Amino acid sequence: MDLHEAMEKRFSVRSYRDKPVEEEKLDRILGAARAAPTARNRQAWKLVVVRDAATRKRLAEAAGQPFLAEAPAILAMVGLTHGETMYCQIPTDPVDCAIVLDHVSLAAVAEGLGTCWIGHFDQESCCKILGVPATARIIELMPLGYPAAERGGKSRKAMSDLVCHDKFA
Repeated sequence: MDLHEAMEKRFSVRSYRDKPVEEEKLDRILGAARAAPTARNRQAWKLVVVRDAATRKRLAEAAGQPFLAEAPAILAMVGLTHGETMYCQIPTDPVDCAIVLDHVSLAAVAEGLGTCWIGHFDQESCCKILGVPATARIIELMPLGYPAAERGGKSRKAMSDLVCHDKFA
């Protein structure tokens, strides 16, 4: 599958089959994460791969997202430079971690797996569950597994609504 096909096929999976993710597939997906660019190439992030069923259930409860516990793995994307900004005054962690997770989500599609970006969770509870230190923040949670169903069509705005040239318009 080429990159453009993976981008077209990717969708937010909210129901997963009861089938573990093979170690080889997980390794390739984590390799895609490792290849992601970051500000100043600092690679100031950690991915916590949660496969333990009891821990997945606790994270799902802390997120108020019961379907998270269905996935055979939950990836917790942790930024390690909380409070730091790039020269442009934008926080570093959310940008770097989003790039990493985009690589993960596309690699997952290429492996026949699905993901979903989860920003709705209780930071304090999830950090406690996973032992994330106070100097770091969980940026997103991302379930990973085999989709229970194929996606329907997804709508996209017209290119002219999203892109302007030479000036903001």
